[in-house]
Amino acid sequence: MKEPVESNAPLKCEGQVTLHLLNKPPSHPRFHSCMAALQAEDHLLLMENAVIALADSSVALPPDTSALVRDCLARGLAEGVRDGVTLVDTRGMVELTDRFQRIISW
Repeated sequence: MKEPVESNAPLKCEGQVTLHLLNKPPSHPRFHSCMAALQAEDHLLLMENAVIALADSSVALPPDTSALVRDCLARGLAEGVRDGVTLVDTRGMVELTDRFQRIISW
């Protein structure tokens, strides 16, 4: 299992980039709406049932994607988390919300 990112890890946040907080599974229409709204510089944080997307290789995730480690563990996704996805703990999530001026919850 990957270790959660330390809260002081650098994350890019320039201009009008947006943090997207997604808690719906890939089967939900709001999941697809979120994915369509993502811009190249945006960051996606998967939480709650959205972490199920990590187990589905047919779901394309953007390069700047994080997932809450506690939600991954709760859904049996402790190992084999997708390459390129950063696991964050609650403190890391708070750090993300502090670094982005624009936040959208889906």
